Amino acid sequence: MFSSTWRRAAALAALVVLVGATAAAVTYGLSAHDAPSAAPAAATTAAASTNGTARPTANTSGPLSIGEIAKASTPGVVEIVTSTTSSGSRQTPGGGGGSTSQAEGTGFVIDTAGHIVTNEHVVQGATSMTVTFDDQSTYRATLVGSDASSDLAVLKVNAPASLLHPLSFGDSNTVQVGDGVVAIGDPFQLTDTVTSGIVSATGREITSPNNTPIENAIQTDAAINHGNSGGPLFNLDGKVVGVNSQIQSDGGGNEGIGFAIPSATVQRVTSELISVGSVKHSLLGIDARTIPASLAGTLGEAAGVAVAQVQSGSGASAAGLKASTGTTTIAGVSYPTGGDVVTSVNGTAVKTSEQLRALIDAHSPGEEVTLTVSRGGETRTVTAKLGTRSAA
Repeated sequence: MFSSTWRRAAALAALVVLVGATAAAVTYGLSAHDAPSAAPAAATTAAASTNGTARPTANTSGPLSIGEIAKASTPGVVEIVTSTTSSGSRQTPGGGGGSTSQAEGTGFVIDTAGHIVTNEHVVQGATSMTVTFDDQSTYRATLVGSDASSDLAVLKVNAPASLLHPLSFGDSNTVQVGDGVVAIGDPFQLTDTVTSGIVSATGREITSPNNTPIENAIQTDAAINHGNSGGPLFNLDGKVVGVNSQIQSDGGGNEGIGFAIPSATVQRVTSELISVGSVKHSLLGIDARTIPASLAGTLGEAAGVAVAQVQSGSGASAAGLKASTGTTTIAGVSYPTGGDVVTSVNGTAVKTSEQLRALIDAHSPGEEVTLTVSRGGETRTVTAKLGTRSAA
């Protein structure tokens, strides 16, 4: 994210997260409650280790069948049921009158220490959580940490080693449109549901529970529904390349457009959650707008990402980035003009504001990035030290 004041300019219609209510299967919303609510618009084989992080599921004979992936991976997928207790009215005799609601989602084991990954919106506001394994044994879970900005959370259970079957991560950066994928989850409390499809698109941007963008989401037509939240999306090597999080739907059901948080983001965030219990996201400190190559000449600007505003005290401000001095409207769309246009980050060409956000978010606060910027036909290079983005 560029600055803490960023808000998405145009939301996709009717994107919903996939948490499911145990009392009413059609319920959906950002929080794990029975009451329905609309959500804002809108995851290599590891060597065996001694620190409890990943057991190998080697595949040396080419792509696996859907059945092979399901058989190998289902033991590592769990059902998560959360309970949320609301306070009773103070006017109720004895202070009672509180109610408890339940919701369910999906998660998966990532190490032999009992850590489980799921979506933040699955556990948001929960007062208690239980995890059910493939053999139907159930254990209470504790929250290690959650991050609303990436919609990810890590739970931990004290379960026997025989139940902990860690899934291995694949590289989401290598995922391509048309690749086969498999989703496993617990939609509508139908445990161990396996669906398959293809990668419909990459590099999508979805919106997290606190309205910040999640970059590089994987779009798939594999059927995912309420209750699939937090479940794994596999490539055909049987490796997790995403965490299923949202669907686009007019009616709240599966319409073949689902989104998964990429594994590159999942690994980075969960590592921080396990080590320190929270995540710090980087901040460049600008609000920006894409200057399409097709319009750059007409606008008199370089193609890239125009700086609309610069946050005072930010790394962008210290680096001398200049905001636009005006706007030009083409076909009803206004574009910032007269300021800096970012054309690359650390040598990587930048074509869209979404791409710039992804490149910045891939770095940690305190790191420096080299920006190539253009203004008035002149190009220069600046170095910006990244700050820390606020959590909301």
